[in-house]
Amino acid sequence: MIELKNISKTYFNGKVSVEALKDISLNIKTGEFVAIMGPSGSGKSTLLHLLGFLDRPDKGTYKILDNEISKLSDDELAILRNNLCGFVFQQFHLLRRVDALENIELPLIYAGKKQIKDKALKKLEAVGLASRQKHNPNELSGGEQQRVAIARALVNEPLIIFADEPTGNLDTKSEEEIIKILKELNDQGKTIIMVTHENEIAQHAKRIIRMRDGEIESDETKNNNLKQQKDNIKNASISINRLLSSSHSVIAKVEFIEHVKQSFRAIFANKVRSFLSVLGILFGVGAVIAMLALGQGAQESLEANMKSLGSNLLYIRGGSAKIRGAAQGTGSVTRFTMSDVEAIRKLSPIVNKTCGYVSGGGQVVYGNENWGTRIEGVGYDYGQMRASIPEVGRWFEKSEYAKRDKVTIIGFTVVEKLFNNKNPIGQTIKINRINFRVIGVIPEKGARGFHDQDDVVCIPVTTAMHRVLGKDYLDAIYVEVSEAKYTEEAKEDISVLIKNRHKLYSQNDDSFHIRDMSEIQDMLSATTQTMSMLLGSIAAISLLVGGIGIMNIMLVSVTERTREIGLRKAIGARSVDIMTQFLIEAVVMTVSGGLMGIILGTGMAFALSIFAGWSTKVSLFSVILATTFSIAVGVGFGLWPARKAARLNPIEALRYE
Repeated sequence: MIELKNISKTYFNGKVSVEALKDISLNIKTGEFVAIMGPSGSGKSTLLHLLGFLDRPDKGTYKILDNEISKLSDDELAILRNNLCGFVFQQFHLLRRVDALENIELPLIYAGKKQIKDKALKKLEAVGLASRQKHNPNELSGGEQQRVAIARALVNEPLIIFADEPTGNLDTKSEEEIIKILKELNDQGKTIIMVTHENEIAQHAKRIIRMRDGEIESDETKNNNLKQQKDNIKNASISINRLLSSSHSVIAKVEFIEHVKQSFRAIFANKVRSFLSVLGILFGVGAVIAMLALGQGAQESLEANMKSLGSNLLYIRGGSAKIRGAAQGTGSVTRFTMSDVEAIRKLSPIVNKTCGYVSGGGQVVYGNENWGTRIEGVGYDYGQMRASIPEVGRWFEKSEYAKRDKVTIIGFTVVEKLFNNKNPIGQTIKINRINFRVIGVIPEKGARGFHDQDDVVCIPVTTAMHRVLGKDYLDAIYVEVSEAKYTEEAKEDISVLIKNRHKLYSQNDDSFHIRDMSEIQDMLSATTQTMSMLLGSIAAISLLVGGIGIMNIMLVSVTERTREIGLRKAIGARSVDIMTQFLIEAVVMTVSGGLMGIILGTGMAFALSIFAGWSTKVSLFSVILATTFSIAVGVGFGLWPARKAARLNPIEALRYE
């Protein structure tokens, strides 16, 4: 069954080398019960690990049923361990967080088999522990734990049972029970290879191999009456070839479900630590969503404010656009008149509408209430150009411009200050001591920065110039271009027109300026988007910090569960199985934190809107982005610990203290 030729194995401890096995050659037949004996350091455990595919020889060949396996990959060796071998350890190596039945199910999970509970229960009944199936290892005696380990070794119907000091930690009664079970298995045709240092235990075997200093000192066969069946050997050989040819790295559906269950079990085994790790992701996702909601709200608020400016607007004003906060010299400012407005209007079809504009400060009074506000004299088309047509009341009539009528349309802030939000339509107010009749209320536009757009009273531009502000010129002209594509052409034509009308020469080119309102909108939009990106980036840093916390916890978990990882590999877990389980744990924690973070972030955005008065909007994009990012953090930061766990050597992991 097993053929070793000239096997050697050397271990290195720093610069010191230890030759554990020296040129070992050995044959073991099907159905044998072999005991390997020797003092500590003789190489008996190393030989057992090589025979059980847990380690590789440095030199020599290893054949099982005529299949050379010394050059197989780690995953292929794992498949052989899962299907051909069953391991019984001195330390039992049962998972402490799961019950007896679930411990026995492990090899079946890694084999991708179905109906694993029924198969595991049958093996538990076979060792006489059916009534203890729901008990955890710490609730079982040493003998019962070893019987559970034997049931686990048998659940996949292996050809060989490897027992490493199976009675070393047991009392005399339990020792006898375990030996009895091993002898019964051997009588049924199972090949048993057992390492022991107790001579009385070795006497139960049919063949005793004694080792010393890495060499076989003696090989004694007590009974040659082996239960061998040639057909079984042939079938086993075919089975090995089929197993190796079907070696793959995918996770079966049954395996994946069990990995998820075990991941949740590992997370809940350390509730406080897991929760603290989740908090980092929770606050990170919450901050990202809240900050993006704040940015999105600011963007929409800006868009609403920019709509109030109108579309395709040009703003023409006297003076240089380069001069800020300083008086301009005489003749440096072009003074516009109503005739300029009419001249620009004739630039159709490029120009759609035009209107003159003047402004100044003033005092408004109604009854015992008075308020300082901004007075705007506006042209007839101003209402449509600046989205200011009243929803309550009406806009000015053309005849009122010709008569310079004393009528006014007031903003919401003025309504609140003078009328305490009562209906002002038809009431008379004083503007700079002149009586005006209120005919409408400007639609609410809100504040833009420190400027309250609703703190205004509008009157006909002719009335403002000649009755209120005493101006014989316009402060500005608004022009609506028919289509956005004509904006640059309109600016050029208007500039030429003004220069010709006012006889401006090259040295006076800066006496007026034309501003495209869409440029202001683009500038503000870019600023808002930049701020949104900045806020989101700052919030994302907390997600990265949370991810580092997850990685730290997973690394601690790998260290704590090193022996568990070694056990899983010993019973057939491939590297992909170990990596998948640890990745699932990381993703479960980050997704859980992400879902709670969505709730927290939405709540924060709502609170900012209600209590701080800021405009916020939680978008589906921000939720998807934060969730996706949290999953990416779980995979990204969980990958290193998962890879570290997957690369552990099963022997070193099992020996880890």
